[in-house]
Amino acid sequence: MGILKPILEYLSLHPQQLQDPVASLHLAQQAPAFLASSEATNDSQETWIVYERLFLACLRVQDDHSARLLLQRLGDRFGVESSRVRALAGLQDEATASSRHELEEVLFRYEKVLSKDPTNMPIEKRRVTLLQSLGRTEHAITALTKTLEHSPTDAESWSQLASLYRAQGLYTQSIFCLEEVLLIHPNAYNIHARLGETTLISGSLDDLEALSLSTRYFCRSVELCEWYIRGWYGLKLVTDSIMAAWLAKPGKSVGDLIDLKTAEFLNEKAFSKLGEILRRAKSGDSGWQGFNQGELDAASELIEVR
Repeated sequence: MGILKPILEYLSLHPQQLQDPVASLHLAQQAPAFLASSEATNDSQETWIVYERLFLACLRVQDDHSARLLLQRLGDRFGVESSRVRALAGLQDEATASSRHELEEVLFRYEKVLSKDPTNMPIEKRRVTLLQSLGRTEHAITALTKTLEHSPTDAESWSQLASLYRAQGLYTQSIFCLEEVLLIHPNAYNIHARLGETTLISGSLDDLEALSLSTRYFCRSVELCEWYIRGWYGLKLVTDSIMAAWLAKPGKSVGDLIDLKTAEFLNEKAFSKLGEILRRAKSGDSGWQGFNQGELDAASELIEVR
């Protein structure tokens, strides 16, 4: 059996492998065998996707030798001057930089490329991320805002801008950016959950209007993706707060608010779904291995509080 198919299957089970150190290590360990295989010479979209994912995983675990070989072959195929390859090369420079001064030099090179080609989106996105890493959040926000002026349908940039605003405590602006993402991708279940999270933290725990809106976002998230653990986690958390708020304000008018009975039903549903996810992930059932361990641990702690 070849190595390409198992890697692709693993990628499908771990769509956020770079956020999971174990998944990143597993992928990086496949790189030498993949590079030595005959399948590495296949000129197919799947093959080049694997090249890029393995490259990113190798950078994540500091396997600079394999990362350099993978990048070299990407450059041989697509050209070292292609926007995507130049961005990946820049990412490697960032990952291997040993001082702030070296990172500043990488930033200077990005700006030099952009001075000649302002529409080079891969390089612009690397520049924004590097500005953020260097602690220049305001500069990163300004750069993203300018990017979105000439590319208003770039959902990734709207999402990144939402994260920057949220980190600054600018929740209204963050919510606006996430809503823009939904205009582009209305079925993005993770964005619905992020809207639920941002709405939840933007208000007080006894603000029934904010809590009710947050609940609706989380409900939409798990409606679109039944086993999205962050959606169920958020739903459990927010309905806990709603039940506590109703008990503290029993005479409040319902209107568009989530009433106590509905909150109790949704809370029980979330508790049940989180429990099932934890059981099946722990038992290693087929198709249940892709969950982030940190999210599993947080869910376990949440339902144990009950």
